[in-house]
Amino acid sequence: QVQLVESGGGLVQAGGSRRLSCAASRSIRLNSMGWYRQAPGKQRERVAVITTIGATNYADSVKGRFTISRDNAKNTVYLQMNSLKPEDTAVYYCNSGLGQWSWGQGTQVTVSS
Repeated sequence: QVQLVESGGGLVQAGGSRRLSCAASRSIRLNSMGWYRQAPGKQRERVAVITTIGATNYADSVKGRFTISRDNAKNTVYLQMNSLKPEDTAVYYCNSGLGQWSWGQGTQVTVSS
């Protein structure tokens, strides 16, 4: 089982940026990885995914604003979030691309208007 620790969240004004990090307890080189978020009263949704060869895909709601990347040497996945909107407020999690591992604690991102 993989342990995942997300960090980098916080309070940011609308239009601002934030970079999230996700550290895994073992190698993720052979796994696609995703960033997910869950807003209050809503279901968890995947917002970005990166394959083992670096191909990426994004939810329409974040396309053009968020960028997922990975550093396999550090067992870490990143989410660069730009042009943040209040509707991006959520707890952000990372997991495999299929969301098959145990969930970490996530990191709260709050975007003020």
